[in-house]
Amino acid sequence: MAVDTLWRRLRGWLKPDAFVAAAPGATANTDTAQSRMTASLRSLLDDPTISPAIRSDLAADFGRIEAMLDRLERGELHVAVFGRVSAGKSALGNALLGREAFTVGVLHGTTAAAQQATLDEAIQDGLVLIDTPGINELDGEARERLAFDVAEVSDLVIFVADGDLTRDELDAIHTLAATQRPLLLALNKADRYRADEREALLDRLRERTSGLLRAEDVIAVAARPSPERVLDIDAHGREHAHEQQRPPDVAALRERLLAIAQREGKTLSALNAGLYAGRLTDQVSARIAASRRLLASRLIRQYCIAKGLAVALNPIPVADLLAAAGLDAAMVVQLSRVYGLPLTRAESGRLVAVISAQLAALMGAIWGVQLVASTLKGVSAGLSVLVTAAAQGALGWYATVLIGRAAERYLVAGKSWGDQGAKRVVAEIVASLDRDSILREAREEILKRLKSRQAPLL
Repeated sequence: MAVDTLWRRLRGWLKPDAFVAAAPGATANTDTAQSRMTASLRSLLDDPTISPAIRSDLAADFGRIEAMLDRLERGELHVAVFGRVSAGKSALGNALLGREAFTVGVLHGTTAAAQQATLDEAIQDGLVLIDTPGINELDGEARERLAFDVAEVSDLVIFVADGDLTRDELDAIHTLAATQRPLLLALNKADRYRADEREALLDRLRERTSGLLRAEDVIAVAARPSPERVLDIDAHGREHAHEQQRPPDVAALRERLLAIAQREGKTLSALNAGLYAGRLTDQVSARIAASRRLLASRLIRQYCIAKGLAVALNPIPVADLLAAAGLDAAMVVQLSRVYGLPLTRAESGRLVAVISAQLAALMGAIWGVQLVASTLKGVSAGLSVLVTAAAQGALGWYATVLIGRAAERYLVAGKSWGDQGAKRVVAEIVASLDRDSILREAREEILKRLKSRQAPLL
């Protein structure tokens, strides 16, 4: 299946009404959409039109698609725990899991690489937590990039803050929201605030993230509450003070996660896979387009040289122009194969005729000069080849560039001139090219080749 066709189908299945997991009887619709998504992702991975070079360049991305397919088949929902250094990301992950799965330290940079563990209470829902490096780690860009990469391939993100948001945190939330991931904001270390202070801070966070998160998705937690001071009285009536560690307070966040996993887990996993596949297909399409443009440019240049020399070396008046038209038609046939839209020789000839007619209307004076040069070359019996042939060959070269680029636009648009029509497209091509530099390059190349053949020509 062609990449662009696949992505059109993915976009159709990613419409909101394709996944209505919370609605009664929506399970069948969700399962059907997920099955379609899985099949299309497999088609993307197996697409024979994607060259080995492109697959090699995008190997990591194709690997991620494979991993996402495995997750879909296992029914997992991946949740990235995200935030700045020391906000308590790892501690929150451990509190949600009920065990020390993630490394917790007092120094910056404890989480140097992404770690993940399955949430015990949600094994039946396939919920997986991913702990990420802090967005402001000491060694900066590499770890921050890793954190964003992990969030990008997760199905849901918990952003952990321990107070009002800094500029960097708010920027990060905007960036994450742009990835179209559902976001939860966990206000960690909430035990440090009085009840009224905590509610005021939650309201402040909801206000600052309005439009990015729902109000109910801003939740107060305490992953590692401060120890409480406890007084014991011994048998002699003497008081003894000691500190006692309080249990984590993450019940509200855990319940929210479990509800999302149960109600929307398959939906989010399929959406995430589709969104990531969309970005990958865009990259693949861009690489294929760039590869085609490069190949087309080389092909057009080859025909420019062939046509320039054919025009310059043909001593028969006007016959050189007819030979040039044949080369243009052959070039368009080759270009159509490059773009995967093969044209017959007859179709190619008609396309060249349309383009040439528009060029003649725009540049009649140039073609008149070429006709005069052709006649002059015939009258001089070839003796003035170096005087007239290089100039005429350069014009032939320039015409081939114009015809090739116009045909390329027609093919890229799927064998169509679009709403603009042939006249407008050809005019834009003419305006976009630097005629003088093309003619200068053409004359230099043709003269160089003519001089190497000068003895046999005279």
